[in-house]
Amino acid sequence: MTLSLPQLAGDRVFLTDGGLETTLIFDCGLELPLFAAFPLLDDANGRATLRDYFGRYIATAREQGTGFLLDTPTWRANADWGAQLGYDAAAMDRVNRDAVAFARELREQAGGAPEPILISGVIGPRGDGYRADAQMTAMEAEAYHAPQARSLAAGADLVAAITMTYADEAIGIARAAARAGVPVAISFTVETDGRLPSGQALGEAIEQVDAETLAAPAHYMVNCAHPSHFAGVLAEGGAWRDRIAGLRANASVKSHAELDAASELDAGDPAQLAEDYAALRSQLRNVSVLGGCCGTDERHVAAVGAAWTA
Repeated sequence: MTLSLPQLAGDRVFLTDGGLETTLIFDCGLELPLFAAFPLLDDANGRATLRDYFGRYIATAREQGTGFLLDTPTWRANADWGAQLGYDAAAMDRVNRDAVAFARELREQAGGAPEPILISGVIGPRGDGYRADAQMTAMEAEAYHAPQARSLAAGADLVAAITMTYADEAIGIARAAARAGVPVAISFTVETDGRLPSGQALGEAIEQVDAETLAAPAHYMVNCAHPSHFAGVLAEGGAWRDRIAGLRANASVKSHAELDAASELDAGDPAQLAEDYAALRSQLRNVSVLGGCCGTDERHVAAVGAAWTA
């Protein structure tokens, strides 16, 4: 199952999107309570906004001749966040399945270009995403995330745990995805020192997840951090770097705490961000998935894709 994922074949680039929530809030002027985009699926106007958002990235991938990884807007669509927004367990199952169906509709409407388009069912952290507080054991994390993993597995090509702040939650999600019969990608975030918010080194976290799941993740990614935050860690070396197949960096060099307190979007410079990505290529020989995170849009992703393949 893992070996069939084309982004691991090593012969082409897959673009994905940038900062969904920050784009919707700062560029589209939407209010997203609790930073949740999934409620937009329950509204015709919301679906139109998502269709336009993803359409711009699909067009970029088409222009550059790459594959495309199409995320579901479900980063907040787990039990705790859903409950705060008035969604019970049945409603969360419905909205996650709807998100996959919506993504499949977008793929069909793309008409075969770019090719291929893979549907990635996004699983976010139980907690904030910037802090590793109220940590679960791996067993607790597996039980907690299993319902969403099952819902997304109904139609997604893979699931992706995005913005993981500590290893045990990632281990639980990897196990839940395995039980649901769907490949999983694990994406860790790091602080300005290159360590996870839990304080663990990035390489150690990847090695721990692999050791405790029999290397269940199809691959790893790094997201929600500027390349300068983890370039030094990569330069130290280690076989774990070869397990990283995706980068989804922030445009801003600010820390998580600074971004959390910001009232304006820091979109950085797309050209500079692209240079920062390209500078990492010699250390990340297996990276094929390129996108963005907070503060990035299609301009950043287009620049990154062009620079990486130049």
